[in-house]
Amino acid sequence: MAETEQSSGSSHEDDKPPNPVDFSFMVPKKEISMVPDMGKWKRSQAYADYIGFILTLNEGVKGKKLTCEYQVSETVEKLLAMLGTLDRWIDETPPVDQPSRFGNKAYRTWYAKLDQEAEALVTAILPSERHDAAPEIAVYLKESVGNSTRIDYGTGHEAAFAAFLCCLCKVGALRMEDQLAIIFKVFDKYLQVMRKLQKTYRMEPAGSQGVWGLDDFQFLPFIWGSSQLIDHPTLEPRHFVEEKVVNEYHQDYMFLECIKFINEMKTGPFAEHSNQLWNISAVPSWSKVNQGLIRMYKAECLEKFPVIQHFKFGSLLSIQPVKP
Repeated sequence: MAETEQSSGSSHEDDKPPNPVDFSFMVPKKEISMVPDMGKWKRSQAYADYIGFILTLNEGVKGKKLTCEYQVSETVEKLLAMLGTLDRWIDETPPVDQPSRFGNKAYRTWYAKLDQEAEALVTAILPSERHDAAPEIAVYLKESVGNSTRIDYGTGHEAAFAAFLCCLCKVGALRMEDQLAIIFKVFDKYLQVMRKLQKTYRMEPAGSQGVWGLDDFQFLPFIWGSSQLIDHPTLEPRHFVEEKVVNEYHQDYMFLECIKFINEMKTGPFAEHSNQLWNISAVPSWSKVNQGLIRMYKAECLEKFPVIQHFKFGSLLSIQPVKP
């Protein structure tokens, strides 16, 4: 496994995919079945790679607008086309009439299509010499759109999409120079599709959010979105609770895009329906907000058994401990 990690890491510098024999792909599976297993996760290569990926992207978007200029590679274009396909399937699968208001069963029809097509969708994104990685990487795509039994969606599903992108980087399909496009194009489009799923099928938030929850469904766009706002000349954390500011700047900043969606979906005083975000608006600087959100993400998502018990491990994101 260690050899795989090194070979995939070197692919960015060499700018060509590593030799295929370095990888022994496998269908990812669950490894965290009891609370004491959480230690295995924290010590795993997967944890190190996942958190490293999140923090590298966090650094990459610092101080940059969604509307800034960046390169868009062929792989990014293919990912956007794939997300466009998922979006089109929602239009083709309207909600059904049912007595219960939440969890529309048409979602299961939509999900069954993804379940069937995921491998082919991923194969179309991968370079030809990496098609053998499709069954492994497709698992993370299927995990990233919610649960078809419960018809719910939460931060664990969001983490699966980040893991999906991380795997594409590890096999050399995405590269270091794609960093901005990964968040500003691909992740932003993923958020749009997830919001459409949540609204169309009235999906439930996964798990009980409790008072710590930033948002019913997402977390990562708040981390990366707060990084975008670091050292902004005029916008301070206290401004994001003002609707006028949100409406004016949401197209430039992911954080404000998230607030806009919350404002559309919820009624009543902001301090009541989004208490944790209201508290964050009192933090003096965006860099402090960003650091606090990273700590909170680790504690409330990555270190919580109910979230991580669903995470799947393969050859690219391995349960094996990090080699010293």
